[in-house]
Amino acid sequence: MFQGLRTVIYDAEDLPKTKAWFEKVTGKKPYFDQPFYVGFNVGGFELGLDPARQKVSAGGASVAYWGVADATQAVKRLGKLGATVVEPVKEVGEGIKVATVRSPFGHVIGIIENPHFKPD
Repeated sequence: MFQGLRTVIYDAEDLPKTKAWFEKVTGKKPYFDQPFYVGFNVGGFELGLDPARQKVSAGGASVAYWGVADATQAVKRLGKLGATVVEPVKEVGEGIKVATVRSPFGHVIGIIENPHFKPD
């Protein structure tokens, strides 16, 4: 059975450029940095970059939503780093706000501000 989200892996055709962009986005250096895979620890979850995921189209078929304190500010910051808005920030009920952006490399990245959810 699922125990919770552990890792989200994005394709990285140009691993050095993709890694540099995610370093700016996360404000962190990777904890694992090899030519075949780069891993960041983001709040106890792994954001992975894989240059060998050639069979996966950019963006894939699902969207992982990364928790943020302020969705509007997060989307603005991502825009300054080169992301484009796919779905602008919208409230979906009970103070929960979501948005999606597309990285310069084609990844669709979800943003969620959820005042009710606290990880175990």
